[in-house]
Amino acid sequence: MMTDFLMIAALVVIIAFFWQLRQMAELSRRFAHSECRKQRVQLLAIAMESARPSIGGTSGLTWKAKFMMEFSTDGINQYKASIWMHGKKVQKIQWPIFPEPEWLEAPEATGTIGGSCGGGSRGGCKSGGCK
Repeated sequence: MMTDFLMIAALVVIIAFFWQLRQMAELSRRFAHSECRKQRVQLLAIAMESARPSIGGTSGLTWKAKFMMEFSTDGINQYKASIWMHGKKVQKIQWPIFPEPEWLEAPEATGTIGGSCGGGSRGGCKSGGCK
């Protein structure tokens, strides 16, 4: 009778820990997606690199996990970043040095400083708009 109870309790604890790891994986995926959008890079993949039990968090017992994120700046080259989580909170993210992605719409100067003719006309210097 007592051994049945202990086995059921152990099974519940294992399921709870697995469930918490799945929640952390989903949160890290969402975080990685939003960070890649901020950095203007393409998220390729995210995977858990390591996890170990820890004390802290909201429930007392929780996990410390490290996630590896792969991303691309141009669709050809691939880079790896790391995300560290403690429970359901992201502790830090470590980006490698990577080239800035190409801008699809480069900003244009419209003032007189910086060599632009201003006036909002394109090609104003070529057409004799600046004197």
